[in-house]
Amino acid sequence: MSVDRHQAVRQYSLVQILGVWAAAAVPMGVLAWIVTPWLEDQLGGDEPLAEALLICLTAGLIWQFVLVLILLRRELGGLEWSRVRDALWLRPPQDPKTGRVGGKVWWWALLFVVLVAVWQLGTGGLVPGPSVRNLGDFLGSDRGEAFFSGAWGWFAVVVVFVIFNTVLGEELLFRGLLLPRMQAVFGKRDWVANGLLFTLYHLHQPWSMPTTLVEGIFLEAHPSRRFQSAWMGIIVHSVQSVFVVIVVLTLVL
Repeated sequence: MSVDRHQAVRQYSLVQILGVWAAAAVPMGVLAWIVTPWLEDQLGGDEPLAEALLICLTAGLIWQFVLVLILLRRELGGLEWSRVRDALWLRPPQDPKTGRVGGKVWWWALLFVVLVAVWQLGTGGLVPGPSVRNLGDFLGSDRGEAFFSGAWGWFAVVVVFVIFNTVLGEELLFRGLLLPRMQAVFGKRDWVANGLLFTLYHLHQPWSMPTTLVEGIFLEAHPSRRFQSAWMGIIVHSVQSVFVVIVVLTLVL
């Protein structure tokens, strides 16, 4: 029998939901558009803007992980793994019809991985952003190749960046913390609201919002909600991270 995992979490009010969203979105926007230009002026090298962006956005993603820990500690009174696992839906996916947990249910993640790959390849970024601010464009340019060539230090920064981007930062916050706590306000459409908030969170790279709107709602929030497991969103979102790490590693080598 299927167990409703909402029972393990305390529901948020609309004000609390928007407060958590703002605590993630506003720092990222400030870091990207205010702190980054300032830091760029302080750095030397051939690509100071790229360096400043990597440093600032990584710091913003790490803050999201810290935010999750702060809010969880306040809610649970501690950070024991057995309680954190339930509070963040870090359990194997559960089939909503049969109640089966894990096993073959994991194959659903592969379907959404394929769908997000098709979506990313098909759209290719509906609204292009400034090349140096668009990681994909930068990695495919001669400037990106020169920047990362032999740069193991920056490769390490990229690895930290992607880990906190799709595992410990964005996904843990939006699909682990927020999504399970949005049912009382949004009901059965909590996953739609979650994906919309995730899209609007991208103040630091607004050109990605059209693509993220579909991906965030249907390919990350929906499977996480349907199978009541944050791992679904984490796995789907992390496909991009694996690709980025491989590309950067080839440039470094």
